[in-house]
Amino acid sequence: MKIEQIYTGCLAQGAYYIESDGEAAIIDPLREVKPYIKRAEKNGATIKYIFETHFHADFVSGHITLSKETGAPIVYGPTAQPSFDAIIAEDGQEFKLGEVTIKVLHTPGHTMESSTYLLKDENGKDHAIFSGDTLFLGDVGRPDLAQKAAHMTQEELAGTLFDSLRNKIMPLADDVIVYPAHGAGSACGKNMMKETVDTLGNQKKMNYALRADMTREEFIEEVTEGLLPPPQYFPLNVKMNKEGYEDIDEILERGTQALNPDAFEVAANETGAVVLDVRHQDDFAKGHIPRSIFIGLDGSFAPWVGALIADVKQPILLVTPEGREEETVTRLSRVGFDATLGYLKGGIEAWKKAGKEVDTVKSVHAKELKQLMEQKVPVFDVRKESEYNAEHAVDANLTPLDYLNDHLAEFPDKETFYIHCAGGYRSMIAASILKSRGIHNLVDVDSGFSAMKDAGIPMTDYVCPTTLK
Repeated sequence: MKIEQIYTGCLAQGAYYIESDGEAAIIDPLREVKPYIKRAEKNGATIKYIFETHFHADFVSGHITLSKETGAPIVYGPTAQPSFDAIIAEDGQEFKLGEVTIKVLHTPGHTMESSTYLLKDENGKDHAIFSGDTLFLGDVGRPDLAQKAAHMTQEELAGTLFDSLRNKIMPLADDVIVYPAHGAGSACGKNMMKETVDTLGNQKKMNYALRADMTREEFIEEVTEGLLPPPQYFPLNVKMNKEGYEDIDEILERGTQALNPDAFEVAANETGAVVLDVRHQDDFAKGHIPRSIFIGLDGSFAPWVGALIADVKQPILLVTPEGREEETVTRLSRVGFDATLGYLKGGIEAWKKAGKEVDTVKSVHAKELKQLMEQKVPVFDVRKESEYNAEHAVDANLTPLDYLNDHLAEFPDKETFYIHCAGGYRSMIAASILKSRGIHNLVDVDSGFSAMKDAGIPMTDYVCPTTLK
């Protein structure tokens, strides 16, 4: 028996490859499926089943493409109603895979179709659970995303999740291994551990939601407390997973078209596409296409695209680091942004050589900002509210990047203002958004909050985030 966790850090997502005696199963595959097919071919195995733990609220799964290319059926737990052929398993139904068995445990609560898959080894002993968003390491799935589909309140869903955990998961042996669908960084939970594999026994000790003496009422209160609004693209990804989507090979062919500067400009004007610049923030600051949006590949790329562009059908034209065009299109498609139309051939240098307009972002060193702040210049902090509450520059204004559009009226019309985040990634995204809206009287703080602290800019007293209410 082989079990491989295929963890994608930028999405905080875990897919799984299980193989026994020449037969393989994939659980919660990513959008691009060729790696799974190649893995099975290399091992001389046949992909027999594709298991989906639920309708993945935070990314687009590769289940439909993988089923099309391998002929393997897609398996959901009870109550799932996809728009395509699939096996809707009963609670407790077992699937043979070589010499091992995968048993369906219906564990509703995060969503009503959510299911956990229990892997039994060659001797029939419980070996591992693939828990989807029912159980994370350190947390459980949030119960507020599927209220409309379930016709239930988040408290009712939380109560259902409590029952699932107590009746289906916690009775399992302590040595059962837990393989969750997500880890720290996912918006599907609020208190996840950085580890991606653990035993159920340790989770019974470490995970607040599995506390032995916890009442149903306490569970509902603690699980629903402090939930932030989910990204806007979540329900759009659910719709794609339930109803189907375009094949990724077609998306890659369209999205990786090389466009010279003239063709790129024409495409932007005719389609209303967003020009998305995914280079490093320092390269964007030195020169970029006016009104383009920066979201760098080497950061939390896909989640920020989902949070800030939101509409998965928005046409997108790309400015990428050379050689990373396909990677960019692939990572966009993982969260449902399939309408990429091509990339700027030759990059920003070709754009400049063609004599086209270029914009820049001014920056200031933290030491210089310290002197400016003594003159009471306006400073805006685009980090999360929790980061700001923990510690921030005295007199800095909170304008979180996630909700930047709600704060546009707060930025000065003419006076120069300064923006910063923790290290310079998010503030450059904010700068690009503000400039695309015609707000140009801004200066980015080089290296962000960490440099500001090193420069001796006065800060508020530090408050440990875990003690904040």
